[in-house]
Amino acid sequence: MSESSAPFVKICGLKTAHDVDVAVESGADAVGFVFAPGSPRTVDAATARALAARVPAGVLTVGVFRGQSVEEVGRLTRESGVRSVQLHGDEGPEYYEALRAEGRTLIRATAAAVAATGEYGEDLLLVDAPDPGSGKPWNWGSAEFTAPRGRWLLAGGLDPANVRAALRATGAWGVDVSSGVERERGVKSPELIRAFLAAAHDTGDTDS
Repeated sequence: MSESSAPFVKICGLKTAHDVDVAVESGADAVGFVFAPGSPRTVDAATARALAARVPAGVLTVGVFRGQSVEEVGRLTRESGVRSVQLHGDEGPEYYEALRAEGRTLIRATAAAVAATGEYGEDLLLVDAPDPGSGKPWNWGSAEFTAPRGRWLLAGGLDPANVRAALRATGAWGVDVSSGVERERGVKSPELIRAFLAAAHDTGDTDS
């Protein structure tokens, strides 16, 4: 994973080769494939494997799961060949312990207040909106929001117009976006992917 001063950026919910290529070429640090059922972004293991094969070794491939058994998570991860697992439900520490043995980067996604990354054995924490995947903004900019310690990603309602402000307000190590780079629900916009990455990686002190 990136050790540079620029924020870590994950583009999630990718379904086509073109979108994967655009994300990688525009500087994404990670690309995500959704295996959770019921999402307009869900792909099967064979599709994810073909897409992941396009991704260079320096970019993390992530499988996103929610409310699935640890056996199903392990199976789909192996079949797709993704190098990271993101759990986006109420999975307990036992999931992380079981998946740790397979040597993949583990990401815990939560909408709850968390003091520090690693409490469940995860490598990265993803702090999301209460309604994940909806694209609805939440109160990450409020005075009540307390950033967790350690490496963590901010998600929920981010787009090219607000990602820099979000990074400044929260001090997040990185960001994750899905609906904020879509032209319609479940359909990515290459132009918005490029714009989001450019904005997130613009670490200048002004908005010019």
